[in-house]
Amino acid sequence: MHPALIVVLSALATGFLLALALFIESWVWKHGIKFHLTVPGWGGSVWSRVLSSILALAVLGALGTLGYVIATPHAGERFTEFYLLGLSGEAKDYPRLLMVGEEGKVVVGIINREDEIVTYRLEIRIDGVINNEVGPVTLERGEKWEEIVGFTPARVGDKQKVEFLLYKQGQSEVYQGLYLWVDVR
Repeated sequence: MHPALIVVLSALATGFLLALALFIESWVWKHGIKFHLTVPGWGGSVWSRVLSSILALAVLGALGTLGYVIATPHAGERFTEFYLLGLSGEAKDYPRLLMVGEEGKVVVGIINREDEIVTYRLEIRIDGVINNEVGPVTLERGEKWEEIVGFTPARVGDKQKVEFLLYKQGQSEVYQGLYLWVDVR
């Protein structure tokens, strides 16, 4: 249940109970029925009444603080999900062995959890050399982008590092990075 709805329902219930209490009090007053209500701690010393008042204020303060915390939305963690999948759509079966000039393909996914519209750029490097670029990709809050992205090794060699570097618009520093190791024949 939404926190604001809880606060509204609590306020309505409190208002209803207050109206009911006022109605009962006026009915009792009109019909001449008398009763005596004693509040524990009020018949004692001044010190006892002061402590009871402080306790009552502390409880009211705690309830007010609880209502504020529930009613006021808090900013959650802001981040971007960035991931690689094999062509099967699972986190496996990545290209491991390619021939020179053969294109390797993976699914790249980005989910914007930044709580604002963000534009991204993706750079693919093989052993530090730019091989492919994708973007700009602009995503709304909570929007997901998944695409097949390719890279083509240009030289023979084992354990070539294929880096997938994600940049946010306007930033020259890498925001997030992922990599694969590929052997090229």
